[in-house]
Amino acid sequence: MGETIDVPKAMTIAGSDSGGGAGIQADLKTFSALGVYGASCITAITAQNTVGVFGIHEVPTEIISQQIDAVLSDLEIKCIKTGMLSSSNIIECVVETLLNHQVTWLVVDPVMVAKSGDSLLRADALVSLKSKLIPIASVVTPNIPEAETLTGLTIFNETDVKECAKRIVELGARAVVIKGGHLDGPATDVLYDGYSFDEFTSPRIPSTNTHGTGCTFASAITAGVAKNLTLLEAVAQAKEFVTEAIRSSYDIGSGHGPLNHFYKYWA
Repeated sequence: MGETIDVPKAMTIAGSDSGGGAGIQADLKTFSALGVYGASCITAITAQNTVGVFGIHEVPTEIISQQIDAVLSDLEIKCIKTGMLSSSNIIECVVETLLNHQVTWLVVDPVMVAKSGDSLLRADALVSLKSKLIPIASVVTPNIPEAETLTGLTIFNETDVKECAKRIVELGARAVVIKGGHLDGPATDVLYDGYSFDEFTSPRIPSTNTHGTGCTFASAITAGVAKNLTLLEAVAQAKEFVTEAIRSSYDIGSGHGPLNHFYKYWA
């Protein structure tokens, strides 16, 4: 028998990226790099690399619910993150299963489009995302285009970001972080918890190695919560982690390369 150690544990419910840059692969790398044991539920298998997404095979909903049941019935998971949930049936399956387990901490990354521009969310799934999943979220982590899709607003500046944040919380989420990478100037992320705003700014790093940034950011927040950080502390940790992982990235493939999740450990 091994030594009993109280290791913080988190879970990701997302799609698999065969290229290893985003999805389940990025999530588990992030958990590991931040000292958290990671469990997973795969919702879809994608044929994907740094250039694009060439095929998507959705996992049957009964297998999705069985994966979640198996993990949550055995492991003491502190925080769960959702990523690619490509259809309304999958979203409703995940929500029902999580409610059955009375999950208390859920980070929702509303994945809609891959870095290559390929769609990862069916048109019918948007309604379920807004009406079923977001209302049970502890925090939602959209980028600018995702926030615009969720609210119907167009974002030009910080005032628009804050209005979008308010509307997403009105959908039922306890908090939201809108990532500012798609706006000009320094990369500023805005956290709104229903009461106040906090901003997290980093210099914009000139790099095409940004495949999986959204997955990594949401997973880093999840890892922080699993380690008993406050939401504010977890978001600050995630911002720093993503920034340094982009800064220390190296070229893989001929498209948008991945982050270097293990920059602290690899030369």
